[in-house]
Amino acid sequence: MKETKEAIYSGTFDPITNGHMDIIKRACKIFDKVVIAVALNSAKKPMFDLEKRIQLVKMATKNYPKIEVIGFESLLVDLSDKLRIDTIIRGLRAVSDFEYELQMGYANASLKKEIETIYLMPSLQYAFISSSIVRSLLDFNGAISHLVPAEILEELKGR
Repeated sequence: MKETKEAIYSGTFDPITNGHMDIIKRACKIFDKVVIAVALNSAKKPMFDLEKRIQLVKMATKNYPKIEVIGFESLLVDLSDKLRIDTIIRGLRAVSDFEYELQMGYANASLKKEIETIYLMPSLQYAFISSSIVRSLLDFNGAISHLVPAEILEELKGR
């Protein structure tokens, strides 16, 4: 029996952006199944509640059969145990991301030695996009259509 290659792509996704979607598309080329795990992460004071963020991610990824979207409010290693998936995907845009993600990757590995973290870089055209930029633009009714998936644009404008 062939083993399925599965991975978890976790984040706050507040909201999901075209940069996230680029990482998701790349991950779908590598893995048979990608679980997008939307973190509660109340410490970040998200603009959208967990249920809304899950809904937005599901809307944005509805045409991706390899994707499953879930919410979680535990340690990522605990979610990894629960799902029996030991590969974590993280996106890297800049050196500042690398330092933070490297620390998180090492922290997760210190808690669970089987964890493997794979870092994917978005295409250059998406490298500047972050959820915080989108939220800032939303606060001032700025243009965001080039930053987020078309499937969620109206939801974001109508918040």
